[in-house]
Amino acid sequence: MKRSISPAAVVVPTTQDALFHDSPIPIPDSRLIAGVDEAGRGPLAGPVAVAAVVFDPSKPRINGLDDSKQLTAERREQLYARIVERALAWSVVLIDSEEIDRINIYQATMLGMRRAVEGVAHVAGFARIDGNRVPKGLPCPAEALIGGDALDRAIMAASIVAKVTRDRLMHALHAQHPEYRFDQHKGYATPVHLAALRTHGPCPQHRRSFAPVRRALGIDGSQSRWDAPCVAPADGLLLAD
Repeated sequence: MKRSISPAAVVVPTTQDALFHDSPIPIPDSRLIAGVDEAGRGPLAGPVAVAAVVFDPSKPRINGLDDSKQLTAERREQLYARIVERALAWSVVLIDSEEIDRINIYQATMLGMRRAVEGVAHVAGFARIDGNRVPKGLPCPAEALIGGDALDRAIMAASIVAKVTRDRLMHALHAQHPEYRFDQHKGYATPVHLAALRTHGPCPQHRRSFAPVRRALGIDGSQSRWDAPCVAPADGLLLAD
């Protein structure tokens, strides 16, 4: 499913959906490289986000790009706006906690990378993946680049797009479940988050395949008090910059 949207907003997709934004180029160009990176492999809750970015060589170079982890939240938001404005094509895919639990976080990340590359493959003739593995079944040739989010500008951009998209979603989840303070830790295993897990048990957005969440469920695997599905942001929800 494809959408073209204003760079001033982002659609938070569901597990089976993705956000695509592109310029009308009819065939892939082998000189155009898609940078691919993820955000959110390690957290105990929320999705893993994967982005792919292809820069438009006709537009000005974006200054200040870096690994998203080295940037402040404010700086990431500023760069995100420039990236989506100047990119020739970009895509974001979210794989939710249920899918992560079903196939494991590694396979979920590989799945997200494949879908993200599929979203820009009509433009890019090559993909450069952050890490040491190339997902199977990509629609174009690719290479893995260890530490790519500190070396390759397109991967840096992808890391920023993935991180900003996921952080916005975690803020939305905080509004639904303020007791977990998702706005503070974005689902990572901080002392505040672990204490909330012990007090409240996990909600459906927690990854039950992760050990701290399993412990919060109890040794016998009994359910937490959250026996109703967590209401995720609806398809088409706009979170403005």
